[in-house]
Amino acid sequence: MALPTQAADFPGWYQEVVKQAGLAEPSLARGTMVIKPYGFAIWERIQGAFDDRIKATGHENLYFPLLIPSKLLDREAEHVEGFAPEVAVVTHAGGEQLEEPLIIRPTSETIVWATYAKWVQSYRDLPLLYNQWCNVVRWEKRPRLFLRTTEFLWQEGHTAHETADEAIAEARRILLEVYRDAAESVLAMPVRVGRKSESQRFPGAIDTYAMEALMRDRKALQAGTSHYLGQNFSKAYGVKFLGRDGVEAFAEATSWGVSTRLVGGVIMTHGDDRGLRLPPLLAPIQVVIVPIYKSDHERTMVLDATTRIVGSLGRVRVKVDDREGFRPGYKYNEWELKGVPIRLELGPKDLAAGQVTVARRDNGDKAPVAEAGVAARVTELLDEIQRSLHEQAAAFRDAHTFTPKDYEEFTAVLKDPGGFAETGWCGDRACEDRVKADTKATIRYLPLDPAPPGGECLVCGKPAAETAAWAVAY
Repeated sequence: MALPTQAADFPGWYQEVVKQAGLAEPSLARGTMVIKPYGFAIWERIQGAFDDRIKATGHENLYFPLLIPSKLLDREAEHVEGFAPEVAVVTHAGGEQLEEPLIIRPTSETIVWATYAKWVQSYRDLPLLYNQWCNVVRWEKRPRLFLRTTEFLWQEGHTAHETADEAIAEARRILLEVYRDAAESVLAMPVRVGRKSESQRFPGAIDTYAMEALMRDRKALQAGTSHYLGQNFSKAYGVKFLGRDGVEAFAEATSWGVSTRLVGGVIMTHGDDRGLRLPPLLAPIQVVIVPIYKSDHERTMVLDATTRIVGSLGRVRVKVDDREGFRPGYKYNEWELKGVPIRLELGPKDLAAGQVTVARRDNGDKAPVAEAGVAARVTELLDEIQRSLHEQAAAFRDAHTFTPKDYEEFTAVLKDPGGFAETGWCGDRACEDRVKADTKATIRYLPLDPAPPGGECLVCGKPAAETAAWAVAY
């Protein structure tokens, strides 16, 4: 079935790409999804990119339980209030009503910090640098595959530190050295990084740092967050230590996470009207070879040559599509839909000429390459395509980042064409609320290092305290 065009029906395009490319499908419980093998393979590559960087910064993986005693949430009022509408509760098990309800984790700060209280007695026990890969449940009102689902997969880091400076440095390092680097280097997803306004912070956080990407429909996607939690959780759960000066103190905390919504982000950052366009470093299949033949004799010759080429490609992730009963054109369309970066076509005419036809998914270019030079050309093209996809996405974002001169222009560009609008902001919640009511846009990020920009708040005319980037977001 043909895909809707992005221009005519972006939500419909997205849903059909997820479905037709075999990434995921809705499951039986409301808001849940089955991640199919190809979609999960993309997630595994995302997971690997982030996990490698998390471990390289000195963190270790562990695992905390899915079920959390409800009394733990009662200790941290702001955190509970923020998550209350999304929490799922287990009240019955084993055929009986539970004496104490159990919360299915929406995030793990409560169980983590209740546990850390047993692990920390002295400054010598710090820092604790831990991360877990797991599932969480948040009762979404408007689920959408990968972007917002009732259950999703993610990583959540939880660290404890001696000082506020160490914790703040940790939260920022995760954002910049782990999250931004993985997003831009592997996912080819250009991101802007910054702080969240108070209204957009994680419940219980003193500061939330985020990376924001711009999708092809000119809406922003919060692609990852890192939080400085201060002593809110350590005080709530009694995580105290004897300091170097002999004085007892509460630990300073961070938490941070990225999730399967990044799969949706990759689709919407790079996809076109023919389907996915996967960055080569992320693609489960980097090269697909489509052998073309009519007779058994041609089949033998072409498959022998295909075997030679596969061998020459070394560690490149290759798929040979030698399925019977499917025409080459059908296979081309399928692999274009799935976003495989390079397609090699090989038939009797190619063999006779000593060449292979090489097609790029990112721009559709197609050219013959001598068989002896295929491996070198594929390596070059994979690097080119990775770079090109990032450059295209960055150029798109930059072309849709505006600095409007007044409120009328501000509201107009947010509605059409959409994108980021950077303005002075006084810091007042009332101005945030007005913009959201008028345009549905919110502040996506403030500068990592606050500095008064001069000028006026574009909303109310008072002196500006911050430069804010606004956008309509997922």
